[in-house]
Formats: sequence, C-alpha cells, structure tokens
Amino acid sequence: MDTLTNDQKAKDLDRSVVPEVLPVLSLSEIVVFPGVIVPMAVSEEAMIRLVNEALSGNKLIGCFTLKPSAGNAPREIYHAGTCCQIMKMFRVPDGSVRLLIKGLARITFLEIMRERPYPLARVEEMHRDRRRSLRLEASTRAVADDFRRLIDISPNLTEDIKVALYNINDSETLTDMIASHLNLEIEKKQELLETFDLEERMRKVSALVSRELKLQELTRKIHDRVEDELDKSQKEYYLREQIKAIRKELGEEDEISLEVRELEARILRTALPPKAREVAQKELERLGKMSPAAAEYTVSRTYVDWILELPWLVSSDEDIDIARARDVLDEDHYGLEDVKERILEYLAVRKLRKDVRGPILCFAGPPGVGKTSLGKSIAKALGRQFARVSLGGIRDEAEIRGHRRTYIGALPGRVIQKIRQAGTNNPVFMLDEIDKLGSDFRGDPASALLEVLDPEQNSSFSDHYLEIDFDLSKVLFITTANQIYQIPHPLRDRMEVISLSGYITPEKIAIAQRHLIPRLLHDHGLEDGQVIFNEKALENIVVEYTREAGLRGLERTLAAICRKTAMRLAQGEFEPVKVNPKNYHSFLGVPKYQADSILRKPTVGLAWGLAWTPVGGEVLAIESTWMPGREHMQLTGHLGEVMKESANIALSYLRSNAKEWGLAEDFNARKEIHIHIPEGATPKDGPSAGVTMAVTLASLFSGKPVREDLAMTGELTLQGRVLPVGGIREKLVAARRARLKHILMPRANQKDLEEVPDHIKDDLQFHFVDTVNEAVRFALNMDERRKPAGERRQAR
Repeated sequence: MDTLTNDQKAKDLDRSVVPEVLPVLSLSEIVVFPGVIVPMAVSEEAMIRLVNEALSGNKLIGCFTLKPSAGNAPREIYHAGTCCQIMKMFRVPDGSVRLLIKGLARITFLEIMRERPYPLARVEEMHRDRRRSLRLEASTRAVADDFRRLIDISPNLTEDIKVALYNINDSETLTDMIASHLNLEIEKKQELLETFDLEERMRKVSALVSRELKLQELTRKIHDRVEDELDKSQKEYYLREQIKAIRKELGEEDEISLEVRELEARILRTALPPKAREVAQKELERLGKMSPAAAEYTVSRTYVDWILELPWLVSSDEDIDIARARDVLDEDHYGLEDVKERILEYLAVRKLRKDVRGPILCFAGPPGVGKTSLGKSIAKALGRQFARVSLGGIRDEAEIRGHRRTYIGALPGRVIQKIRQAGTNNPVFMLDEIDKLGSDFRGDPASALLEVLDPEQNSSFSDHYLEIDFDLSKVLFITTANQIYQIPHPLRDRMEVISLSGYITPEKIAIAQRHLIPRLLHDHGLEDGQVIFNEKALENIVVEYTREAGLRGLERTLAAICRKTAMRLAQGEFEPVKVNPKNYHSFLGVPKYQADSILRKPTVGLAWGLAWTPVGGEVLAIESTWMPGREHMQLTGHLGEVMKESANIALSYLRSNAKEWGLAEDFNARKEIHIHIPEGATPKDGPSAGVTMAVTLASLFSGKPVREDLAMTGELTLQGRVLPVGGIREKLVAARRARLKHILMPRANQKDLEEVPDHIKDDLQFHFVDTVNEAVRFALNMDERRKPAGERRQAR
C-alpha cells in the first residue's frame, strides 16, 4: 500500500465529487481507506467489464468489503465502503487484470440499482468534519509518535511509511493511513472504516497502536533472549572446539575424555555385580558421546556415580560374641530383659549359621521407652553400621522406591540412600514410626515396604531410579511403632512384634542414675560432683513431676535442674548443688501431680479402673451418684460410644439381678443416675471399663464402699460374664505407679501374666474372676470368707 500526501489528497477531493450512482466492486479480505493506494487483482468477467467501463468514464468505483461467509449462503457486503479512483490497469496473459486504485472518500451503500452485468448502486458520501480541537491535535501527535516507534521495531513496516508519516498534517488522513498499515483482522479494519466520528476513530486507532507496540516489544525481547542463548551456546561450543584442538596439538586429553577414563577406572576397581557393571559400562559409553552442555549429561553422570558408590558387595565383618553383646545391651539399657533375650537368640543362630536371613523385628511401645536407642545398641553389639529412616508423615511411594530418572532432580528412595550412607550392604536398618505412614494420590508407602520387609523378596529389591536389583536380604531391619493396630495387616504379618512396656518408678530412678544424669551433666558443661541427686529426691521428682510410660518428661525435668545449676556456676557460685527431698521444689516449682492421688479410704460410688492409652497405662477414677428426678442415666467425661454402651450394660445387668443384691426391683425409679470419669478433656473409649462401672453402680445403690486399694479391668456382658481385655502389661505398670495393691481381672487374662516381667508383678495381688458377681462381692467386701477362685499372690 502507498499513501497519498496531504496536498495530493486535498487536491483530488477538491476537483472530484462522489456521484450518486457507482459501480460496485466487492472485495475479499481487503479494506480500502481514503488516502491510501492499494494494488489488487480482478479475474471475474463481470468485474473486468466493470473496470473497462469505469476507465472509459470517470474512473470512479465503489469498493465494498464482503462479510464473512455464513455456510452456503451468498456473501453480503458491508454497508460502509470507499469511493476509489482507478489509477492504472495492467492486463496479464491469463485474462485477468491488475489494478492500482486509490481511496477518495467514505461512502455508504443505499440501494442496488441493477445486478447485471455488474452491480450498480446508489451511494452517499460521508462528509468530513473539518473542525479540530486541541484534544484531537494532542491525540494526533501521540498516535504519530507511537506509530513511528512501531515502525522502528516492526519488521513488516518500512521506512517509506515513516517518511510519508512526516508529510501528513491532517488528523483524518493520519488515522486512515495508520489503520491501513496495522496488522488487523478484516472485521477490525471495517469497524475503523465505519467509525465516521474522527475523535472516536482516533481513540480506537490509538488503542490499537499501543497494543501492537507492546506486542512487538515483547516479541523483540523474547527474540533477543533466544538469540543471546543461542549466541552463548554457539560461543561455548566454538571455545570448547578450540580447546580440544589446542589440547590435541599439545598431546593432552580434553576434560570429557579424562572424566570418562576416570569413571572407567572406577568401574574396573569397584566390586560390582555383573548386572550393575554392565549397566554402568553402557551408561559410560553414552556419557562419552554427549556434550557437557547437554542437560542429559549431568543426569547420566549422577546415575553412574550412584551405581559406583553403592556397597553392592561390601559387608561389615561380624565377630559375634554373645557375652560381649549381652554386656553392650546391659550397658546401654536398663531392664527390657525379654527384648535383650530375643536379640541374643538371633545372634546365637547367626553365629551357628552365617547365611540365615535376619528377622524383621518390630519394637512396639509408648514414646520414650528406648525403642530407637535399642536399635543403635543392636548395631553396636553386632559390629554393624546403623541406618535410620523416620517414616512419620511419609505419603509418597517414591520416598521408598525412588523417582524414575525421567523426572528432573530424580533420586533413589530413602532405603537406597541410607544404604549408601552406611557404606555396607548389611547394616542394622531402623524404620522409625512405621505406624505413622500415610497414603494419598501419590501412592501407598506401606505397600512399597512389603517388598523391603519380606525376606523372600528383598534379595532383589528394585528401586525406580536404579532399575537394578539390590540385595537387601543381609540387612537387619528393625521397625518401631506406638500403636500396632495402625500398621496395615499385610505389613504387620511380615514382622515379629516385641512389646516394650512402660517403666515403673524404681526403673526410672535407676535409668536416671545410670544414663540420664551423666549425659545431662555433659550436655550442660557440668562435671561429676557439681550436681548431686538424692535417691529419695529422684523418686519424688518422678512421682510429682512426670506421669508417662517413657522417660522424656523426666529427662526434661532433670535438664531444668542442670540449667539452673549452670546459671549459678556462671554467676560465680562454685558450691556443689545437692538436690534432696527438702529443696527440689525450689528448682522445679509447684508439683504437677499429687504424689498420692489415689484416695486411701473406701468410698461409696467410687471405683478404680485400668485403661490402656497409646502412651502407656492409666488409672481412671469412675464416680457415680444419683439424685431425685426422672429415670435417666447421664454419662460425662468425654466418653466414647463403646464406653457408654458398657455403662448401659452394667445398669441393665444390675436391674435384672436386683433381688440377688438385696435391692428393690424399682431401685432406680424416679432417680437420675450420673456417672463421671475425671479428666474430661481427654477422650476415653473401650469396653474394658465394664466391670468397673458395674462395681461403682452396685456400690452406689447398696451403700457399700469399694476397696480403696483395688483396681480392676474387664469387659462385661448382659449375662454377667467377664471377658478378657488387652494392654495388661501397661495397665499393671499404671497400677504400680499409683501404688495400688490388688488387681481384679478376667480369668482369661491369667495367661497374659506370663509375659509380664516379675519386677512389675512384685507386691501385686491378682484376683481372677469369671462373672461380675464375683467381682462385686470381692470389691465391696460382701463375702470375705469366700474369695474368688484363682486368687493369686505375687510375692517379692
């Protein structure tokens, strides 16, 4: 397209008037603006006749753009077009003609005068408003400046347009010229042609120029950035080729060849299984053909490093000495005799048969009882390396099996990573908190562990990153858990569960004296003799400031005393600190728990039950009372559904056997019964409080107090049978901690006492019952001469 200068256009318009009737030339994919010269081709016979007759007359034609097609219907023309003058015509051998036309003025289509041989229409010229405001003048200058900047950065706009732009002073001519040269859709250009108001047209053109300018600037930035990257890569490639040539002339090897040769030497001297060696050699061949600048180079190099650094055939030497192993276990841990015995049994079998596959041990118990530290002691006793992975909160299967190398930043799973860190293929490998595994859309880590912990499968464990089988059969896997029931059954079936019960007060005192206090003194920069703990003071600290199955709370409490001692020393007080029963409160403040929280006198409507919790056993006070009102039973203390059902069963059994207990048949008529278990903020549930609820209700309505030194557990049925319950070991530890002497429990649980250490059963008297009648008679002292069958005393 060419543009008429302002003077030329004014001259043409002055000497020409748009006639009322014009031949119509329909245009496809082109819009002609006034003041613009446009080339075009005409091939239809009717249109060629139109051009010939126009050239023989005034050379004026009406150019109208066709609307987009709508299916098979004939295309219509827009009502706004341009009156054009044919400047030149050229005939070509194929019979068509080439035209050069220039736009003169905007016109609108009124009506068709005839259709044949070519369209002839009556049109109306849209006259220009020659008034110019300051605002329009300012807009004209701004649009001109923007368009000049667009010409400078756009590859489609030539400098000739810029020269023509400097010769245009008229705002209307400027807008038409810019609109014709913008890269717009036909609909957008037609919209500008139909905008007869000059200020509105200027605003639209200004917005379109600004948009095109931003697009071109962004395209230029992207192009420059890509060019810079290409130039940098080409420069690096050129320099590397020069370095290669120089080194070749000097007889030196380049870095890539040197690196490949070093890796090749490592492959030769590293002990690898045949499959791993084959994969490493193949990957090394690929590495030698790559450019160091390639993204795949680093991935391949890292993969070869992982293969070479894994201890495929490296094992720790074992010198199994049972006596030494027993000494190591006793030195590091107090108590836990059954656990130590099981470990020594494994060592004995291992000593007799070297190729025996190790068991998968699972240490289950409350927090702080020494499960993790026990794994370290086993590694020490075996002379093996120790590796530990915490599984708490892991939800991605790739954490176990690794990511495939197609992912950016891919790495092997945690199992292979820890094997690499250990440096041997037979470490003691602890999977901590295995009951805290989760699962989501990324997979199920527990299912991935099935292969790891199965002795029949883990000899060929496949990590997604390595894709080479690794032998895990020599690894001694140990897992830890707080709650066994949260471990999926297929995974639990592969493990040998060893339960660790909580510690009683004498054990905590001994552990504090042997292990906690020496370590805390060292950690706080204190020396032996600067803090002296009296044994009675330790006992009071355990009872009054901690209530837990493990030792973490006790350790924090003793650490507080060590910190206060360190502060005194830092202030210049060098006298040894003696912690005794008279002054330990000054270090720790008011006791958190009462030392003798169990009531020491028989009370009506109050019985003591034994409960199991994830952090050990607990003693629960179950209180009951009644008041006049409607027949109803209220249960409070944050009780679960199962415990509420136990209370209802106890009341139903008591009502159905009222005569046997000397109660009126309607003993609960017009009485509102209330059962409460203190510490209401703590959720409580389970069936093991059924017997205790029956005893407290029997005491309430018979008026007979419950023995003050008795704790009980057992599930109750409607027929009065007492069923076995779980968590016996933890419950007995809680009873010892509360200084209770008598334990009433189901006869079916008598066999469970065989697994309870003797030091826990010492000083406890056990009473086994089959029915709730036996339990109530003993608890309420209703028949001292007839004690339940199977009563047993455990003497020290």
